[in-house]
Amino acid sequence: MTVIHIPGSKSVTARALFLAAAADGTTTLVRPLLSDDTDGFAEGLSRLGYRLTREADRWHVEGRPAGPAVTDADIHCRDGATTARFLPTLAAAGASGTYRFDASPQMRRRPLAPLTEALRTLGVDLRHGAAEGHHPLRIEAAGIKGGELTLDAGESSQYLTALLMLGPLTAEGLRITVTDLVSAPYIDITLAMMRAFGAEVGRGGPGDRVFTVAPGGYRATTYAVEPDASTSSYFFAAAALTGREITVPGLGTGALQGDLRFVDVLRRMGADVRTTADSTTVRGTGTLSGLTVDMRDISDTMPTLAALAPFASGPVRIENVGNTRVKECDRLDACAQNLRRMGITVGTGPDWIEIRPGEPAATEIATHGDHRIVMSFAVAGLRVPGITFDDPGCVRKTFPGFHEAFAELSGADDGAGTGAAGK
Repeated sequence: MTVIHIPGSKSVTARALFLAAAADGTTTLVRPLLSDDTDGFAEGLSRLGYRLTREADRWHVEGRPAGPAVTDADIHCRDGATTARFLPTLAAAGASGTYRFDASPQMRRRPLAPLTEALRTLGVDLRHGAAEGHHPLRIEAAGIKGGELTLDAGESSQYLTALLMLGPLTAEGLRITVTDLVSAPYIDITLAMMRAFGAEVGRGGPGDRVFTVAPGGYRATTYAVEPDASTSSYFFAAAALTGREITVPGLGTGALQGDLRFVDVLRRMGADVRTTADSTTVRGTGTLSGLTVDMRDISDTMPTLAALAPFASGPVRIENVGNTRVKECDRLDACAQNLRRMGITVGTGPDWIEIRPGEPAATEIATHGDHRIVMSFAVAGLRVPGITFDDPGCVRKTFPGFHEAFAELSGADDGAGTGAAGK
């Protein structure tokens, strides 16, 4: 058995940084993710005047319930979607100030409109730069009264998460009715973490899509960041593909992250899966069956399954993942393009991809600067020697130590061993 220690969750770390900055008191984050995305988020907080002290495996954040400590700042969000969507929302709740946000060319292409339109509905003075609904943007903060919103979160659940986390910082709270929602498990993470920081938030109404958030702010706490379930998917897929047995500690039955459900897909394909209170283990059985699967709620793991699919005994059809077209790249097209370059037959539609079994050939993977394309096709590389990447370094966005960790895995024998990822 190989034990892999996965770095902290990007999604949890980003939410924890927002909540800690908004809380009354000093919060300690235990084992936060150390990556370009989280470094960019922390840098943005520092530019807004929040004090953050970093140690090897914990960060201390001095919260400011009143908002940023500076009244004028320029913040560059790099490639981080959570940074680009959460930090402007946090700044908008401040009592006063002018804050300018920009991002990388890749992030500038990604949409913001549902979130920024909602902030305008709440009275926020917000102006976009070159293109409406995209970065760059300028916010004139003057506090937020609160009220009622209707939100379409069918493109990204991050819009809803940003507004939910804003709710306790408003004078009167928020009531948000959601017309469409993608990646719903991420909202479960948000609600659980808000409650851990002392917020009062409820959910109900038709389809459980009405959210009520009480005013009153947040309380500082000590918060342990669990390992990243999306990152774990590459190692679980590797086990299913190679016949190894891989255990990830820290992701058990009580895990917050919905992407751990990826192991249920592997189970359906024939892998042996065991989940305990504090770990999950996947063992390859030598069988990988084809299947049709709706991955709307775990769409960040769609490329992992796409890269694994050619080795199945039948077609793999992944449905309801149209939102992956507006991630770091168009992930549906990127997966299809690379699989075809490997000699695999692929069909695609607006929100689906179908992959036929075959014998993949080595090629250079076009990464489109997307960390998940690299890490997913590294799984295929375990069975196809010679696969290379045009931008292998883009994994620094979420997992700087990925290549070293995966090289250790590919070099391990099928007996006992321990891998330490992201040291």
